[in-house]
Amino acid sequence: MSLLQHTGPSTRYTELAELPLPVFAHFVGGDVARVTYAVRDHERNIIRSLTKTISGGITSDHHITSHDSLEVKAFTTSPSKSRQAILREVANGTSTKRFVEIWAGTQIEASLDVTKYHDAFHTDEFTSSLSFSPSETSLLYTAEANVNSDDDPSDDPYPKFRYTPHFGEQSRSKKRSTIFLFRWTRSTAFTKAAKQNMLLFALSLAQPTQVPVLFGQATFATEDVIYASGHEHTKDGRLLGVRWCFNRPMGIWEIKLPELATVQGTPFGTKIPCNSLKLTPPERSCRSPRVLYGNNQTPIKLFWFSNPVGGPHASCVSLESRDLTTGTNKGYIPSITCPPARFLRRGDRIYIVLQSIWRSRTTILFIDTESGAITDETKIHNDEPLYSWNFYATDDKTRFICSRSTPTTPSEVLLGYFDQHDNLNWKVLDKPTISSATEKALSDLTASVIPIGARPPTETLVIQSKKASTTPGPKPICVTIPHGGPHASSTTAFSPATAALALEGYTISLPNYTGSMGFGEKYIQKLLGHCGTMDVQDVLESVNELIRLGISEHGRQVVHGGSHGGFLSAHLIGQYPTLFNAAVMRNPMVSAGEMAASDIPDWAYAEFGLQFTSDSLMTPATFKTLFEASPVVHVDDVRAPVLLLIGEDDLRAVPAQGLRFYHALKGRERSVEMLWFKGESHSLDGVEVARVSWEAGRDWFKKLGENLVG
Repeated sequence: MSLLQHTGPSTRYTELAELPLPVFAHFVGGDVARVTYAVRDHERNIIRSLTKTISGGITSDHHITSHDSLEVKAFTTSPSKSRQAILREVANGTSTKRFVEIWAGTQIEASLDVTKYHDAFHTDEFTSSLSFSPSETSLLYTAEANVNSDDDPSDDPYPKFRYTPHFGEQSRSKKRSTIFLFRWTRSTAFTKAAKQNMLLFALSLAQPTQVPVLFGQATFATEDVIYASGHEHTKDGRLLGVRWCFNRPMGIWEIKLPELATVQGTPFGTKIPCNSLKLTPPERSCRSPRVLYGNNQTPIKLFWFSNPVGGPHASCVSLESRDLTTGTNKGYIPSITCPPARFLRRGDRIYIVLQSIWRSRTTILFIDTESGAITDETKIHNDEPLYSWNFYATDDKTRFICSRSTPTTPSEVLLGYFDQHDNLNWKVLDKPTISSATEKALSDLTASVIPIGARPPTETLVIQSKKASTTPGPKPICVTIPHGGPHASSTTAFSPATAALALEGYTISLPNYTGSMGFGEKYIQKLLGHCGTMDVQDVLESVNELIRLGISEHGRQVVHGGSHGGFLSAHLIGQYPTLFNAAVMRNPMVSAGEMAASDIPDWAYAEFGLQFTSDSLMTPATFKTLFEASPVVHVDDVRAPVLLLIGEDDLRAVPAQGLRFYHALKGRERSVEMLWFKGESHSLDGVEVARVSWEAGRDWFKKLGENLVG
């Protein structure tokens, strides 16, 4: 009989997972903000897009209206806040139609059906663009170029089938990221622009490059100059996976647009060559250009983020700038960790506002654009909640929008603003509605960050019932959940899945081990060459420390990890077979030598202290080094029952990793089961799949918990 038996749906998980999650925001003029949320709909098995318009700003009686916006793929507001651009996709039977729309208030100023001129809009964080020109008569956006944009398929069928690299995990369809410029002229003040008064063309480089370059994140500086991020193919013809990876060969480019007279009348979708210049060095991976304007709306500085090319996939980020009047570059802070970023004025100073991981939480930072001085604006003081913050937008003046949450408090949206003395104030604009029963249950949970003194800087975020320490009898089962990456972090942000598991009666431990973001570049670099030992020992010591503190106890330990967290979970149950009673692993990496099939083949080399180049091959010697550092080498010692959750379309830790571990355990007559999710990738974040995965983990631990010693 199978050990995995479904015990029914969880209303708590469903309720928490369906809470609207803020994902981005804009100011749309005056005291009006627009916030977009992602909403999981379990009944329809989709993620809906919900937009709330919040008017009233800092007044106490602000008003909220909301609507579903599934058709709207992206929108932005013009610098004057008088116009909005919308990229819209409309289902039309079995096909999809795409439109670019410009709205002036409630009136549509220009609209163009762009379906036949390119494929899907790019709205991801890596390649998307949406920028108005200073005159607000042109718009930049990014889309997938048509396969046969330059070829007649009746004469040459090969372009349709010729291999083209893609951007990797969760970006399989993105291969030809292209910047498009849409320009319109209205005939009168109150009429929509006619098609003959519109232009649409794709930007290409006039000068050939040594390797192909794909552009995104484009932004206007002047009417005829834009800045963009250029993703470069490697010499061996790859586009290395970009999701969660900030070490890819890419740079900031200055692109000069052609004079309007030279492109007037060109067919829609035509590729127009543009003069260009790469501004950043090849050894730096540069992205996210931002233009700072002076008082007369003249561009004065260009800012961007950069990391070293190669090495760890995520590391501390440098903020860099270029003086657009002198053409000189300058570096700022080598210790921040995350965009997005926008400009904000405080008194006579201009700041860049962003979020960054500091230790086990995210905080809001202000960076002075002149001096580079950095201030933490959301420090936690004694007896304050463990808020983690997300930053979304500024009005480019004195207001900005953030959200905050704790492990036991779902996200609420806030307005930050300055009073007459330039002091920072906060106002809650929106907060989720949860049932009184769930609110009461969450209030019974407590969260704390516990340092692991024997393994600095390791610390673990613990979520547990307030009654756990005073209730007689065995301690609750402790679920250790090491994060993936390894250069990521478990933060104090609210997680529906984690909170719901804690509400099932488990104590949750989320260790941040050496290599985690938030502790500085020193500790990121320290892990390289020591994966499988240093990180394993850090997580092990977090388990032992909680036992010493009486938070948990021997005989009541389980582990649950995905990706690199699955790597650590597999190591722990193999190296310490009597410590853990059960394990759940989502798309684990169990044999580093087999990562050559991944969209990030360089990952294994960097993390295990080997050199990766475009001509690297998996030699027997290299495979031996990687194999010996992998958890599969300990498979003979595994005793804990293992549940594997595998996405069939995972391009990162390819499904063969989990499949081979499953058969290795089966062949040794160990207790192992596997759920196989067709069409799912590395994160297993589809609505139904995420729910089933959560329920499977709950039921796996519940069933095996019956046999745990007390």
